[in-house]
Amino acid sequence: MKTTFSILLASLVIVSGHAAAERVVRPHDPNVNARQLRQDHRLKQGVRSGELTKGEASSLREQRRSVRQEEHAYKSDGTLTRDERKDLHQDLNTLSKDIYSEKHDAEKRPRARP
Repeated sequence: MKTTFSILLASLVIVSGHAAAERVVRPHDPNVNARQLRQDHRLKQGVRSGELTKGEASSLREQRRSVRQEEHAYKSDGTLTRDERKDLHQDLNTLSKDIYSEKHDAEKRPRARP
């Protein structure tokens, strides 16, 4: 009886340890994610309203993609350091200012003629 219990307990420990090892820990920064969502919304709104030309929108999307790639690289080791988080926020600040500048410049997307 003791042997069966020991084997059962050992199996349980092995299975639970294996399950814990499979869990992927991803660093999460809700502020970075929320800012990215807001910027995505601003880009889409700018395209819909005609405030952003196709070229401006394309350039801003490329900049956004670059920030996301940088975020992915920073998080690839399982941690997001204070310096990495600061760098991401600085890049998001730059992107935010660029979105504002492009939406408020004199360039407008030509409207389609019916």
